[in-house]
Amino acid sequence: MQKYLVEHCAPTLAGLKTASLFNLSFSTREELDQKVLMANQMLNDKGLYCEVLRLRQTSALIYVYRHQQLEMDLSRLETQQVLSEVGYASVAIKSCLELLKERLCYQETFPHEIGLFLGYPVEDVVGFIRHQGKNSKHTGYWKVYGDVVESIKLFTKFKKCKHIYKQRFGSGVSIQQLIVAD
Repeated sequence: MQKYLVEHCAPTLAGLKTASLFNLSFSTREELDQKVLMANQMLNDKGLYCEVLRLRQTSALIYVYRHQQLEMDLSRLETQQVLSEVGYASVAIKSCLELLKERLCYQETFPHEIGLFLGYPVEDVVGFIRHQGKNSKHTGYWKVYGDVVESIKLFTKFKKCKHIYKQRFGSGVSIQQLIVAD
């Protein structure tokens, strides 16, 4: 699990990004629960949390997030407006995540507002929804519909962070030492 966290969540662990998503394979539900528990034991003291957003037969969509940063992101007026337009009645983290989980499990299409839960710029999430994923100005960690220059700077930071975190973890630095606390 630690290797997955470093590989897929380095910018989140470093405090550069609100949250990250990745798929995790498992053999039994007990194994998955144990991995999520272990992740939370490493993360929670530093203000990060790990949750299963969607469960399949042998894989789970894992969401690792910075609680304080997500709270700030969801409290922004433009974020609240977008979430309200797509059916979110509350901006409380718990209720938002519950509705997101429901949508991931029961909708045929991926709920594109998920970008707001990952810290993507609102204009990029709105642009993606409006243009149905087409006609973006640039593609990196997400499709950019707004400020390309700023997004490329972020993508470069994320890539460098991932490289450094993988290198440091590979040389024996513990995940607890890599996590930047809130």
